[in-house]
Amino acid sequence: MTTGRGGGPAARLSGRLAWLRRDPVGYRPQPYEQLAAYYRRIGHESDARRVLLAKQRGRRRTLRLPGVLWGWQLDVIVRYGYRPWLAGVWAGLLLALGTAVFSTHHPSQIGLDEKRSFNPLLYTLDLLVPVSLFDQRGAWEPVGWTQWLAGGLITAGWVLATALIAGATRVLRPSGPS
Repeated sequence: MTTGRGGGPAARLSGRLAWLRRDPVGYRPQPYEQLAAYYRRIGHESDARRVLLAKQRGRRRTLRLPGVLWGWQLDVIVRYGYRPWLAGVWAGLLLALGTAVFSTHHPSQIGLDEKRSFNPLLYTLDLLVPVSLFDQRGAWEPVGWTQWLAGGLITAGWVLATALIAGATRVLRPSGPS
């Protein structure tokens, strides 16, 4: 059980992680893996995940700029796969944002030969999901600055879908030694 009071387990874990970061040799994965294995052996799985997350963050500091940027993105979106539910939170926030914006800034209809009704929630959801489900994306064209928002939602949808799939298949969640 982790507590943040005084010298409790959380304080000891923080101290141990700080000690690992001060390694004079620089980043080495083995001490993190050993510490995570120790926490798993004593039944503290959440502390083991915190150690492995710290390991990924330490590794990120050794990478070149593209790796740092990708690592930062994975950290923010799903905490390197240790918190895949965060991708759902991001998707919900983006869905709310897109729905609010497209409620007031309607896109223009493509193909005026038939009358369609616009639904901002379904339109945003259609932009976020990599595969068009509701045929809204093909029926409406964003105008002005909302083109950038639509492009951002499409990109974010692909990134979130990739992060969710990778997290679900444990690609982003490397298993440490047991």
